Amino acid sequence: MIFFAISALYMNDIIEAEATKAGCTDVRIVSGGVEFQADLAAAYRFCLWSRTSTRLLLGLFEDDDIQTADELYAASVQIPWENWVNPEMTFSITESVKNCPYLKNSHFGAIRLKDAVVDRIREKFEDNRPMVDKEDSDVVFHLHVDGDKVCWYVDFSGKGLHKRGYRAEQTDAVLSEFLAASVLYRTEWRRTLENTETVPVLLDPFCGAGTLAIEAALWASGQAPGLVTARRFGFLNLPIHDPDIWDDVVDEALASAELGCKRDIQIHAWDCDPRAIAIARENAQLAHVEQFIDFQVKDFTQITVEDVPKTIGYVVTDPPYGMRTASNQPLEVLYRAMGKQFNELFGGWNIAILCGQQELLSYVDMKPDRTNTVNNGGIPCQIAHYYVFTTEERQAMIERAIQRKAERLAQPLSDGAQMAYNRLKKNLEKIQPLMKKQGVTCYRIYDADMPEYSAAIDMYENKYISLQEYAPPETIEVEDALKRLKELIDATERATLIDRDMIFVKQRTQQKGDSQYEKLGKDDKFYLVNENGARYMVNFSDYLDTGLFLDHRPIRAEIAQMAEGKRFLNLFCYTGSATVQAAKGGALSTVSVDTSSTYLDWAVKNMELNGYTEMNHFFYRSDSLQFLFDTYDRFDLIFCDPPTYSNSKGRDSFDVDRDQVRLIKACMMHLDPKGTLIFSCNYRKFKMDERLLEEFDIENITERTIGDDFARDQKIHYCFLIRHRAVVKIAAPKMKLVLKK
Repeated sequence: MIFFAISALYMNDIIEAEATKAGCTDVRIVSGGVEFQADLAAAYRFCLWSRTSTRLLLGLFEDDDIQTADELYAASVQIPWENWVNPEMTFSITESVKNCPYLKNSHFGAIRLKDAVVDRIREKFEDNRPMVDKEDSDVVFHLHVDGDKVCWYVDFSGKGLHKRGYRAEQTDAVLSEFLAASVLYRTEWRRTLENTETVPVLLDPFCGAGTLAIEAALWASGQAPGLVTARRFGFLNLPIHDPDIWDDVVDEALASAELGCKRDIQIHAWDCDPRAIAIARENAQLAHVEQFIDFQVKDFTQITVEDVPKTIGYVVTDPPYGMRTASNQPLEVLYRAMGKQFNELFGGWNIAILCGQQELLSYVDMKPDRTNTVNNGGIPCQIAHYYVFTTEERQAMIERAIQRKAERLAQPLSDGAQMAYNRLKKNLEKIQPLMKKQGVTCYRIYDADMPEYSAAIDMYENKYISLQEYAPPETIEVEDALKRLKELIDATERATLIDRDMIFVKQRTQQKGDSQYEKLGKDDKFYLVNENGARYMVNFSDYLDTGLFLDHRPIRAEIAQMAEGKRFLNLFCYTGSATVQAAKGGALSTVSVDTSSTYLDWAVKNMELNGYTEMNHFFYRSDSLQFLFDTYDRFDLIFCDPPTYSNSKGRDSFDVDRDQVRLIKACMMHLDPKGTLIFSCNYRKFKMDERLLEEFDIENITERTIGDDFARDQKIHYCFLIRHRAVVKIAAPKMKLVLKK
């Protein structure tokens, strides 16, 4: 018999392993699940033991050339449904339809199959027919249509194979049983459990309703999830059901549980909410595993070494990743505290964290050994796996790193690297004192000062280096380009004394259209930097730019000074750094506009990071020019920093030199008569159009907006203050009234 096990996203390989373990053969992953051959014993065993499949279907027939609804009916009526259902029974139909032009409404396919079943049974049973019962039918048939291919199934397991039945009550954040099981399957805890006789210690410090802990207890105690509570499997109503074989499979499962329950199982489940612990404890009792789980009300951020289990084990947890925690604190505060607790108290432990916001994991301040993708209720999530080094292991690693660095630094530099080193040292001796005096911690130390080493090098917080190599000309051999890049990296490490691991290297090329928004990597590692009393998230590896244009630092400071009591608009807002400064300066309201949802989300996070979460801060995903033509709002202060060129799909191309008049006039339509437009661009040949000079008061402030670290390149950007011309009112001459006689 051929079966099909339905799978959620990213779980096919787990179900494949479950089917193989159950004794199924010819197991293979297909779209939407796993297909295999099995006898009744293996199929029964799969239903009892599968922790991640949602449903098991038994294949009846298939046809790969059905092109109309009438053909679907004609093929369906030929199937001997009388072998599965009779007039005294009830039935229902479920369906899944994709890529099918003749079934615009997938439910129509189920109706046609229902008609075929009823008509066939009437013919075989003298016009008697079974009734349809959608809620509690004896037999469920399933119709699967994919293009011209149609498959007919009978539901073997019954609906909700993944529902264990132990949820008496649940908390606000719900983790499904099968997702919890899939998380456990990916962990080192499960691997150790299956490869050793001892049961490793497990801790869930954010247990909620206890699902992870309960699933772990079922697994560790050898209890089949299908026997947790009394349930009515679909196959019990099927004519092929064999009670003797079923009893044998159940006896196998009971014997496994009897043996497994004798194991020394230590599972700890904590939560700061007493109500959650009460719910979790009741759920564990219904699952008959309460004796294996130690439930306690604990705030993980406040625990001490005395709270940590004495035996080194495994943390598997699903902490909050919504917008706010129950205490209404920003989530990054929680994740920083988590990282601190793990690093200080859990040396030698393996940690697995399920999280739906990848950037939150950066606050844990640990580098994952690996990650897995899962889907939680439509939310793409990551399982990040970490190992926490013990104090001794960490010290040994530090000593080895110091030794390797010393050996590397002891090696003489090549002639080219020495030349680059000399230039970097000279730049640093000049720039660093100025930056320190100005309180600046993120600044440029090199910008293609030597043609042979064409790159921009930026220092962040005296801890990180962003080295952005400009693409070499095609005339330069690849090997020569790589050699020069290595020499520049060697020189940078030697001159700055920043660890090589903290030197992030990228190549800058001309970006077109939406490519400037595309990710270059998948690290999703964010760092916090400071500027003018504000904090920003930067990313050194995943995007072309870090998220903070350092050359705009002076104009951002001016925005902070000008923004008090102003209605502020930030066009082409990028990651919202100028908006943060406007809010810091006391802006009455802010509006940030960008076409990229990636950068707009980043802008929101930068604002939240600095505590600006009030209702008077607005973010719009829109083309900036289109936004200006679609809104009627007025602003006192506008910052407009357009790209040099954009040719994104779905909208007209933009050229700052060609379109400057249209853009600036659109901005001025929304500028209060006493307001100021700050216009900036990085097109090196930019020149303000004469028509604009005639119509508006325009002040070129480029010189004062270029910081000392960019003084070597006076064309890094241009910046202007643009205002409406003052309207001069000429008083009318006084008229003397003369009365004539």
